[in-house]
Amino acid sequence: MPLERLAWLFVEVETDEGITGIGECTNYSANPALIFGMESLIKPLVIGEDPWKIEKIWHRIFSTYSSSNGRGYISNLISGLDIALWDIKGKSLGVPIYELLGGPVRERVPLYTHVQDQTPHQAGSIKDGKTEFRTPTIEEMIDAAKDAKAAGYEAIKTDPFPSDDLEGDPTWTDGTITFEKVGIYESLNNKKIRQSVEWMEALREAVGPDFEILIDAHGRFDVPSAIKAANALEHINLVWFEEPCHAANHESLRQVRENTGVPLCVGERHFTRWDYTPLFHNRLVDYVMPDVAWCGGISEFRRISSLAETFYIPVSPHDALGPVAIGASFQLCMNITNLYRQECIHTWFSEFEKIITPMFDIQNGCIIPNGNPGIGFDLIPEALEEYKIKPEDNRSKPMWFTSSKDKI
Repeated sequence: MPLERLAWLFVEVETDEGITGIGECTNYSANPALIFGMESLIKPLVIGEDPWKIEKIWHRIFSTYSSSNGRGYISNLISGLDIALWDIKGKSLGVPIYELLGGPVRERVPLYTHVQDQTPHQAGSIKDGKTEFRTPTIEEMIDAAKDAKAAGYEAIKTDPFPSDDLEGDPTWTDGTITFEKVGIYESLNNKKIRQSVEWMEALREAVGPDFEILIDAHGRFDVPSAIKAANALEHINLVWFEEPCHAANHESLRQVRENTGVPLCVGERHFTRWDYTPLFHNRLVDYVMPDVAWCGGISEFRRISSLAETFYIPVSPHDALGPVAIGASFQLCMNITNLYRQECIHTWFSEFEKIITPMFDIQNGCIIPNGNPGIGFDLIPEALEEYKIKPEDNRSKPMWFTSSKDKI
């Protein structure tokens, strides 16, 4: 766990021929349940199977647990295994995973990155090697945006919306949560809308008129708040407004869609092609962002991308996770034709370097393929030993998950 409060969950699959594949199914709040599921639900179905039979294994697990709903928890588990199986197959044949998917369609994968959010539990900036969960100033956000642009990035995402906990002290200094959200959505009053507009106008001015800007609401708002926010920010010329409402009800998304001209994007809370089909058929979004560590792995991400392509919808992998998930997304992005950009948090790359070898080749805001087989890198055993943490340890729990009674 190089990043404080953000523990990554990796999967290793060993073969009897001595090849080890690596996967990831990090889901910060659910990591303990995923560890249990991998041991008790997945291992009994795959021990002794041929690791090359990726499709057979995928469908066997999905079908076995269909009565528990294969989307969400089960697709998370499948993801970690599936990525590792593709890594094994690539290493066995001596080729990158993207070659197994039909070969590259581009020479490099363009990225979009983040600056700080205007919410302390989502800010997640790094200072002196430690994760900061506090509300940044506009000036700090502007400096971060200028630094990202100077590093070659051409697109930035942020959550500009203050949350209810900002009515009190905006800084969490002792690892304690004092704000307890009631219900699954928040509302935006005029003050918070104004603060959001100021945040985004400052970002637009900092990066210029041609720079690509995205916003993320993290599924937080009720319908009237989402509509009002989208319309108030339309002049920023956004690439997309992400998850304006919670994903549980598509009718809320339809209402936002019908009352704003801002492009919409969802996907991190959607799992497998069956969740995406109604989005496409009902024309609810302009972009989708599956997460390779949650949606069913490389196998299912590829199917979702192909389905999106038939509706001329661009795909952009969600990723605020560890290096294996980003590595798997990169392999897909080299192959899929309807790519927008791959998500990253570029300030985390220095932490990735501590546990993988070789590190991604980042040039001018893009990942350059290194030609290595499988996923393209290996985990460093000594680093895994150094940074491992027990799931019941409070230090492994994300800031937004910890009880107000928990002290770090």
